[in-house]
Amino acid sequence: MAQTAAQETFAERLKQAMSQRGLKQAGLIHAASELGGKLGKSQVSQYVSGKTIPRRDVVALLAQILDVDAAWLATGAAASTTAPADRATGRHEAAEPSVSSSSRADAHQVQRSTPMREFSKSSKLENVLYDVRGPVNDEAEAMEARGEHILKLNIGNPAPFGFRTPDEVIFDMRQQLTDCEGYSASRGLFAARKAIMQYAQLKHIPNVDTSTIYTGNGVSELIQLCMQALLDNGDEILIPSPDYPLWTACATLAGGTAVHYRCDEQADWNPDLADMESKITPRTKALVIINPNNPTGAVYPREVLADIVEIARKHQLMIFSDEIYDRLCMDGIEHVSIASLAPDLPCVTFSGLSKSHMIAGFRIGWMVLSGNKRCMKDFIYGINMLSNMRLCSNVPAQSIVQTALGGHQSVTSYVVPGGRIYEQRNYVYEALNAMDGVSAVKPKAAFYIFPKLDVKKFGITDDEQFALDLLHEKHILITRGGGFNWPEPDHFRIVYLPRMGVLREAMTDLADFLEHYHQ
Repeated sequence: MAQTAAQETFAERLKQAMSQRGLKQAGLIHAASELGGKLGKSQVSQYVSGKTIPRRDVVALLAQILDVDAAWLATGAAASTTAPADRATGRHEAAEPSVSSSSRADAHQVQRSTPMREFSKSSKLENVLYDVRGPVNDEAEAMEARGEHILKLNIGNPAPFGFRTPDEVIFDMRQQLTDCEGYSASRGLFAARKAIMQYAQLKHIPNVDTSTIYTGNGVSELIQLCMQALLDNGDEILIPSPDYPLWTACATLAGGTAVHYRCDEQADWNPDLADMESKITPRTKALVIINPNNPTGAVYPREVLADIVEIARKHQLMIFSDEIYDRLCMDGIEHVSIASLAPDLPCVTFSGLSKSHMIAGFRIGWMVLSGNKRCMKDFIYGINMLSNMRLCSNVPAQSIVQTALGGHQSVTSYVVPGGRIYEQRNYVYEALNAMDGVSAVKPKAAFYIFPKLDVKKFGITDDEQFALDLLHEKHILITRGGGFNWPEPDHFRIVYLPRMGVLREAMTDLADFLEHYHQ
């Protein structure tokens, strides 16, 4: 470790004082012993070489031995003398060589101990962001700490907005809680995986069995596990833009390179297939789709999915499909799992209960490996290893998967005409498009909308500053478009989970803000 200036100058003063007294390191150690103190050989060597600075009590002991002022020794500051030479020639007022209490206090105030090295974050995090809970969210928390009320439209967390977990799910967890005290199998409880397998079969996903189904502490954990198992340094993976930022973050942390293909706002936010294929290189291992999409609410039609499968087949890519919102489709739209169209390709399909059953805090998700498992045999070995290392996912949450998937699907009532999510979606969509300088594509699923701002009208060059300005003036917390790896500063995401009265107030405040806003 490099020496600091303080360490170097302390060593110089110490050597100067030792020279004036005619003491070497061994003599210093012996003198300390005679005064009832203790100095080790290695300890003194560290001080003399400038590798460290002693504690204040050791500074006082050294000053007493060397007949110098402790403040001078610690910092070079003049006290009753200016240098050890003054003491050697008798040009000082204090005849007593012992260190005064005031000198000890001075030394304590100026130099407490050896400066501690700084611990920086890993360089792996340099290109990682998660602005759903990022700097703007940090500012919102600081404002809340000052007693200010913040409307949080930045995160899809159903519980604070009155969405309740189905009663039978809570009842079944309570009944089974005492049976969930130990670890489960690393993949998860058999009953949970069996229910997931049957659900996958209903989605027409081929070649599924319980041995290649894994439960996780939410889908987030399983995404991270997959990226670690698949990617070597420099490997590339295609991820949509805008994306759910965890995908890009996990690929980057695993040493891979996230390459973003464009989703086309003019085509209902469906993937731009030409752009997707143009981004493929010899280093590309896999492609990711998020369907239904977060943050846009898009649901990809069967023909688009079939074209994506053809691209993956042509370039021999693995497919990862994030389908956590597959049960929140609206307007009679059918969700199609891409794995059902790719029996000959290695596919990993992700889903869970956090959104469909309004139990985000329970942290229960899963992934289903399907299709051509022969060509991902070694990948599965890696998944098993990492799955074993984390022992298992949340067992109480696993215990209610069977009930949740097989019982009444309460979310259905939310996403049909008259349902909360359906009606709130419609209201926010219409309110945003009625604002001058704002446009939005109508979401088909989930509970997010990704509106576009006229950056020329509002003079926007920094979407984070836009989010901060809105937060400070109207106390509304949103997530900027750049937080979803969208390259221009012209979008933001709103969560439309609050009840209608709150949403009306929020849209009124946003419209008022935009009437005069210019960055």
